[in-house]
Amino acid sequence: MRDAINSGIRIIVTTLQKFPVIYQEVDSTAGRNFAIIVDEAHSSQTGSSALKLKAALADTEDALREYAEIEGKTEEELDPDDRLMNEMIVHGKHKNLSFFAFTATPKDKTLELFGTEYPDGTFHPFHIYSMKQAIEEGFILNVLQNYMTYDTCFKIAKTTSENPDVPSSRAAKVIRRYQELHPYNISQKSQIIVETFRETTRHKIGGKGKMMVITSSRLAAVRYCHEVRRYIEEQHYDDIKILTAFSGSVTDGDIEYTEPKLNTRADGSHISEAQTKAEFHDNFNVLIVAEKYQTGFDEPLLHTMIVDKKLKGVKAVQTLSRLNRICEGKIDTFILDFVNKKEDISDAFQPFYQETLLGEEVNTDLIYKTQKELRGYAIYTDEDVETFANEYFGKPRQGDKGISKMTSILMPAATRYNQKTPDERYQFRRLLRNLIKWYGYISQVVRMFDRALHKEYIFCSYFLGLLPEETVRMVDLEGKLKLEYYKLQKTFAGEIELQDGITVYESRKKLGAKGQDEKTPLDEVIEKINERFKGSFTDADKVLLSALHARLMSDKKLAKMARSSDPQVFTESIFPKAFGDAAQDSYVESQDTYTSLFEDKGKYNAIMSALAEIVYREMRK
Repeated sequence: MRDAINSGIRIIVTTLQKFPVIYQEVDSTAGRNFAIIVDEAHSSQTGSSALKLKAALADTEDALREYAEIEGKTEEELDPDDRLMNEMIVHGKHKNLSFFAFTATPKDKTLELFGTEYPDGTFHPFHIYSMKQAIEEGFILNVLQNYMTYDTCFKIAKTTSENPDVPSSRAAKVIRRYQELHPYNISQKSQIIVETFRETTRHKIGGKGKMMVITSSRLAAVRYCHEVRRYIEEQHYDDIKILTAFSGSVTDGDIEYTEPKLNTRADGSHISEAQTKAEFHDNFNVLIVAEKYQTGFDEPLLHTMIVDKKLKGVKAVQTLSRLNRICEGKIDTFILDFVNKKEDISDAFQPFYQETLLGEEVNTDLIYKTQKELRGYAIYTDEDVETFANEYFGKPRQGDKGISKMTSILMPAATRYNQKTPDERYQFRRLLRNLIKWYGYISQVVRMFDRALHKEYIFCSYFLGLLPEETVRMVDLEGKLKLEYYKLQKTFAGEIELQDGITVYESRKKLGAKGQDEKTPLDEVIEKINERFKGSFTDADKVLLSALHARLMSDKKLAKMARSSDPQVFTESIFPKAFGDAAQDSYVESQDTYTSLFEDKGKYNAIMSALAEIVYREMRK
């Protein structure tokens, strides 16, 4: 790869993942132009490998000149060995690089990264061959032409007199999963799957039609596999052969299942994962999948899809589009959906039917809001970032020794992270991932030349790798539920029609936001207290909180110490005295309001701890 670029080979076909290995060994690209053709433009084009592609091929002369002006220096005064500078000057767009990216599902990020900016600030595809045009010209089939939806009506009762308090969202997931995996549910749907194949699919494409079943989990795929085969054997059918596809292994009861263990040929030999696709084409006609083969799978004989999984947005389009391949004798497709509503599928497909454009570019200032939210958790400081950056951008790291040194620098922040509640750790990790993802995206589009922010991005990238993913403990309702009522009811049959017109992506109000409600500091304090302090929290307590918060925020001496202190020092050593003084002064002014605060040590500590984090965060903004 390196030699091909350096020797001037005119056309190179490669994978993106090679660039991080060779980017430092590519000769000067000054005066050389490159066209980068991307097969499938998607989010991976904003990752570290894409940045290394730019580092290898970009002519950075203009970027270097721009950086020198911002720093108030001449280009000769810049240090050519400044690793931080060398990373930043490859950001943004470069005159010698032209990107041509193909996708059937252009997302907003894709449009801004690869699209053409119009004078009105909107971003459009450079060229459009739309889904509608492809259908009309016969290059793909309309997968929404024959669509059927079912609604599953059920009632679940508890079989115990106990009435424990359980987290509502997790309990709801457990109950839903109980219904999805209930033997009666699986058996009823398995019968529909088999009979649909025999009545419809097997007669299509000259008797070669095949079916794919989309399940919600690996365990569901295993149970469907067993139940479908049981029903086939019970009915003495000999015209339907089942394969199952999923990654890794899954345990059901005391038995561990893998894809090769479940899939066997007529002679009893097992089918390896690498052989599944070919065997499905040659010898089998129903493929039950869990995540696998939902994207990128090309089987023209696939005619029917059974969906028993919630599908949204681009994932819905990519999954259902497995059916759109044409071949001789294939004139239509059929989808039977147990989970999604007609409106959900229409909303998913509509943006990609004709043209999609981006209303306006992303506001780069929004990344600083994410940064402030992260800092509000008081887990890492400017000093942590600077110490880490000095090690990272200093002399070249020596293998494991360098990694060990960087890890030791991250440990104090990791300790503060571990002292947070599970919910705080979850929210912090979510924001950390957002900052890393969005900085990687924004740096592809524009050159920010913010040394401090780039250092923080590097710090966060390594810090995230140090934090273990916490498994959420599901509520244990084993043996406490029973399925009391069950009914499958057809709700729609026909074509899901899409509308002509252009879909406009609205600009994002908040980077990485996914339905998160904005909260006032007071709401956040109340939420934290309710998590730590299990007593009753009244409207009078809200008044108390608001007054304490306002009094503390007006303390200029406290604000000065917050801006100059480590978060742990502030919350453990400085804030308790300030909080105590504020509480005493408030008590003198209104004894009735503040009596409960001093009568209950648990409430006092909970309010003090929650306010410490909020006050520290706001005072450092």
